[in-house]
Amino acid sequence: MVARLLRLSSSRGLSSSFGPTLRSQRGFATSKAVSKTAIVSGSGQGIGKAIAIRLARDGFDVCVNDLKKNSKMVESVVDEIKALGRNAVPVYADVSKYAQVESMVQTSVDALGPLDVMVANAGIAQVQWAMDAKEADVQKLFEVNFFGVLWQDQVAAKQFIKQGSGGKIINCASIVAFRPFLMIPVYCATKAAVRSLTQSLAMELAQHKITVNGYAPGVVESSMWDLIDAGMGSINGLPKGQNFENTKGSITIGRTSVPDDVAKMVSFLASPDSDYVTGQTMLVDGGMAFS
Repeated sequence: MVARLLRLSSSRGLSSSFGPTLRSQRGFATSKAVSKTAIVSGSGQGIGKAIAIRLARDGFDVCVNDLKKNSKMVESVVDEIKALGRNAVPVYADVSKYAQVESMVQTSVDALGPLDVMVANAGIAQVQWAMDAKEADVQKLFEVNFFGVLWQDQVAAKQFIKQGSGGKIINCASIVAFRPFLMIPVYCATKAAVRSLTQSLAMELAQHKITVNGYAPGVVESSMWDLIDAGMGSINGLPKGQNFENTKGSITIGRTSVPDDVAKMVSFLASPDSDYVTGQTMLVDGGMAFS
């Protein structure tokens, strides 16, 4: 049967196009040129680490970013990614500093190649009533959670435009961008600002074939929520872990999430499957925001 098909294709003058097509397809499947790269800020632990590992499993080479004080965790993530057969580079940078973000992107491009995805994940939280907020506290939260996202988005977009091939920007918002929580009002405001920025940049950058989306985690088992839980406990007197436990009653699915739940959403937003999605902030909250 195969021989008959080959004879037919040859007799119809198709052999010259049929053969090279198969060879080119095989070459595409194994070519290093199809490798993509991503930067994930704040990826030494928690959600950021889960995202970096997931993107590596998806075939990305990853720039693993965090602060220098978290170098041991960063190196561990880099080693884990390399064990998966992907390349990884550690970059220590404070995303609230524009010059350091520029250096981070350049280091990633030099080490891994053209940038395809920027995941602006780094963030901080502080438990405090709005009426007790001090200037330094508010400034620090906005410097990291909002300015840091803006700087990463700006620098990544400039790199994408320079490359001329488009790209994907993925910002970390939060459920509190949709539904504020008590005792973390300034944090809520920074995440609402990220959601708004995501929508605005999606409109601005579409002409360059750049999509801009966000992900909004709910209550996640992570070091950040450990800090939030402890801070809430210092205000409402509940024992350690109780504030976290109390959130389960308002989650439709009935459980708090783990970092991998969020990483799965980022995997989608970083993939070709989301090419027609932009300006969206995707809730990953188990149905908590609207329960």
